[in-house]
Amino acid sequence: MLIDVPNASVMNTKIQFRAGMRYAKRPDVYEIAHVVEHLAFGANAKYPNEQTFEADFTKNGAYHNAWTSDFSVCYESECADFEWERILNLQQVAITQPKFNDEELKSEKGNVKAELTGYLNEYCRLLWPRLQQMIGENVPDLQERLKTINNIELKDIREHYRRTHTAHNMRFIIAGNLKHRKHKIIKALNNWGLKPGERFEIPHDDLHSSAPTLIRRKDAANITFGFSWVVPRKLTPAEVYAMNCLNHILNGTMNSRIFGQARKNGLVYSMGSDLSNGWHHASWDFDGEVNAESAIKLFEVIHKELHKVLCGDIKDSDIEAAKSYATGRYQMGAQTVNQISDYYADGYFSNGTLEHYNRMPSFIAKIDKDTIVRVAREFISSNINALVAVSSIEKALINELASIIEFPEYQIEDHHE
Repeated sequence: MLIDVPNASVMNTKIQFRAGMRYAKRPDVYEIAHVVEHLAFGANAKYPNEQTFEADFTKNGAYHNAWTSDFSVCYESECADFEWERILNLQQVAITQPKFNDEELKSEKGNVKAELTGYLNEYCRLLWPRLQQMIGENVPDLQERLKTINNIELKDIREHYRRTHTAHNMRFIIAGNLKHRKHKIIKALNNWGLKPGERFEIPHDDLHSSAPTLIRRKDAANITFGFSWVVPRKLTPAEVYAMNCLNHILNGTMNSRIFGQARKNGLVYSMGSDLSNGWHHASWDFDGEVNAESAIKLFEVIHKELHKVLCGDIKDSDIEAAKSYATGRYQMGAQTVNQISDYYADGYFSNGTLEHYNRMPSFIAKIDKDTIVRVAREFISSNINALVAVSSIEKALINELASIIEFPEYQIEDHHE
């Protein structure tokens, strides 16, 4: 994907492969994609080590980074417009001509281990992998991921790289001032010399509901919680915008129905809800932190406001206010080249969708209550849901919180069979 941003002073590049942890050859080297990502800017055909490559790459202020997920490894960079070609050539060397070696592998295994160990102190990072497990996604938790790092050898790194870093498995977004440059960019990418390979499929898990789960941490003074409802399909763009509108009504501001009300009554400092729209399923996620003495009252507010939504009790004025907010965010959302690139990256890399940015106002304008209520009911009745909490409190309270947000009147037997 090439995005022309006339007169832009920077060039932003994202190179993505379906090469994340779920594509590890064996479960006992699950973390291999993360290690490959860390090695991405190390020794290569032109530079003997990470330090010399970094010095040359950043000498004019350019930036680079990489990230790994269950499905993706993505390499990002941003540079001044005047050196875009030099930086693209450096990315080519790093991505297509790495020289993996034992010394850097040992260092990066240590760095990855330190990174994941640090995550053990971040309770939200503890609960979401466990929630994925609870609904049936084939992923390990953080402790299990840590145990796989020592199993990774140089031969595993090279095998994973050769299998995943191929031309057909690559997608890219390059955004900036592309006038008179598109042909040159395409020619350069065609000369990267990657083997053809294949575009990997997104794994399809058999999802289901699960009993509430407590991750007990003695040092957790409050309750960090997350819960999700999942539908086993990809939502349409209109449905995504409808649910984003609902999330704003429920948790978007200090006067929102759930967060605003709970904050006003001193029940919670922060909480939110979000929508994730994947290849095979979509999830409606809620998370936050709450003191044990306020937890039941908070979840009663959540239940009350969600019940109103499911009954169609949404004011037209609330929908119009959310649409107005979304319109303002749309106009603010293209201030930088990186913002424009990020808008396209989520859908393009995760589920292959492409919705032009200038179509957003028409989607916002068409948001209606019927779609909001219909999709919300579909999530609640899907029979795929779970709640996970991190706390030092007793499990009985977590069970009670989960029971509060049940909606048996909307459950459909064998809905997802």
